Amino acid sequence: MKVIEKIREAEAENRVVFSFEFFPPKTDDGVDNLFDRMDRMVQHNPSFCDITWGAGGTTADLTLDIANKMQNMICVETMMHLTCTNMPVEKIDHALDTIKANGIQNVLALRGDPPHGQDKFVQIEGGFACALDLVKHMRGKYGDYFGITVAGYPEAHPEVIDSSGVATLEAYQSDLAYLKKKVDAGADLIVTQLFYDTDIFLKFVNDCRQIGITCPIVPGIMPIGNYKGFMRMIGFCKTRIPAELTAALEPIKDNEEAVKKFGIDFGTEMCKKILAHGIKQLHLYTLNMDKSALAILQNLGLIDEAKISRPLPWRRPTNIYRVKEDVRPIFWANRPKSYLTRTIGWDQYPHGRWSDSGNPSYGALTDYQFMRPRSRDKKLQEEWAVPLKSVEDIHERFAQFCLGKLKSSPWSELDGLQPETKIINEQLENINLKGFLTINSQPAVNGEKSDSPSVGWGGPGGYVYQKAYLEFFCSQDQLTALLGKCKDFPSLTYLAVDKKGNSMSNVAPTDVNAVTWGVFPAKEIIQPTIVDPASFKVWKDEAFEIWTKVWAHMYPEDDSSKSLLEKIQSSYFLVSLVDNDYINGDLFAAFKEL
Repeated sequence: MKVIEKIREAEAENRVVFSFEFFPPKTDDGVDNLFDRMDRMVQHNPSFCDITWGAGGTTADLTLDIANKMQNMICVETMMHLTCTNMPVEKIDHALDTIKANGIQNVLALRGDPPHGQDKFVQIEGGFACALDLVKHMRGKYGDYFGITVAGYPEAHPEVIDSSGVATLEAYQSDLAYLKKKVDAGADLIVTQLFYDTDIFLKFVNDCRQIGITCPIVPGIMPIGNYKGFMRMIGFCKTRIPAELTAALEPIKDNEEAVKKFGIDFGTEMCKKILAHGIKQLHLYTLNMDKSALAILQNLGLIDEAKISRPLPWRRPTNIYRVKEDVRPIFWANRPKSYLTRTIGWDQYPHGRWSDSGNPSYGALTDYQFMRPRSRDKKLQEEWAVPLKSVEDIHERFAQFCLGKLKSSPWSELDGLQPETKIINEQLENINLKGFLTINSQPAVNGEKSDSPSVGWGGPGGYVYQKAYLEFFCSQDQLTALLGKCKDFPSLTYLAVDKKGNSMSNVAPTDVNAVTWGVFPAKEIIQPTIVDPASFKVWKDEAFEIWTKVWAHMYPEDDSSKSLLEKIQSSYFLVSLVDNDYINGDLFAAFKEL
């Protein structure tokens, strides 16, 4: 979706929206850490996030890769910066074609800074001279597909600010006239460079309106995190600093915590003043850090760190080609990035409904599913690569995770227990110690308010329901005993399969069971999570491979723990169990006396 459309929707509803900017880190570990931080920040529902393009195009490939993952794995509306520096037209088109193929619709069109070692921007042969050329090219070649954002400079572009630190009136007015040309050429949104004098920004907005610029103008807010970084940034951007800001910072400049706290307070007051003047968009330059930006938003009452709102039980895709998707198999609940990777090429979302897993476009098993961010490797190694003398040691690992004593799981891309799991964690501990090794679960819910912090989704004013669900590994003997007990509980339905594909079930191969649904004012009933035999058989390959490609892979080749895990993988069944009586059922009753 175009960012301008999201902003217009918010304006119509008189809502304040906010967004975040990130930059490509220099190391692989930095990229992994950025995605973890971004994932946490996106839980607060920013209207979009953007990723910068390195000076001189130095991070072009990395920016394209990060933008793709932001849109399709993190599932946040993504805006990619694109500059003219060192970019012939064919390279620009390659970048635009790439993000279009990845379902990204938003670009911040910039001239760009000179490459390192150069004082001035120089147009390369076959390239563009300025952002205006880039805007014209995008509209001419790609029509209305892209939402185009351009930069605005409240104090004029740094290159026209003279040694006095202020642009002449003529230079400022010329810069405004150029901004209007960019908007007239097809830009539909302006995001400003950082500033610390709010009056300068408000004057800039008024001056833009006076010359006929009517599109939204979003203020760029950079929280002050540390004194040296602040001074370096304002020097580079030639940003004016109010005298009271200098006076407040000088006595505390060597106390980083004090500077950071002051930066949060100062940024909060800036934003309050901006919002009080009727501007309802804020863009925060995060410098890849989360605490200051989130603290400002919390001070403004725009987010609540203790309460995360979920539009669906899973994060809705932002890729333009799959935005109508509103149903998913529950099996990938703890591995959403794996699921998105597998289904990225799907062409079957005609009505936003989950489609046929037998379709050839359903992604084959790839190495991606077993690659975890480096930042989580250490935690998995610490918590799961322990000596395993018997299957009881394996039972203990699973039970410890269900109690929240372990923060990672080979079968989850998420951090720790989900809130709803804590409702049934003691029951989960009991069955794991018996050898029913759970990797996915949800409690029964009968009409809980949709803003419930543990099971709520879909926004306020509705009610949510779900059937109790368990997914686990167990031995053949345990499965036989459990299925014998299930005969006494007619509301239970099950699917079971081993690594070779041998299966058993008490449902038809084409049955689809909705296990989560919600009822909301003036809407049809929403059923976002299902259980079905076809996708279960596809999922089982990944579920079984994790035993060896993730967990056993942590041990030396001749370690007996590795052999034990391989034996379990080859002999156990994967079982999906649903209690369809979400009012009076007791899913765990079938495990008693086993």
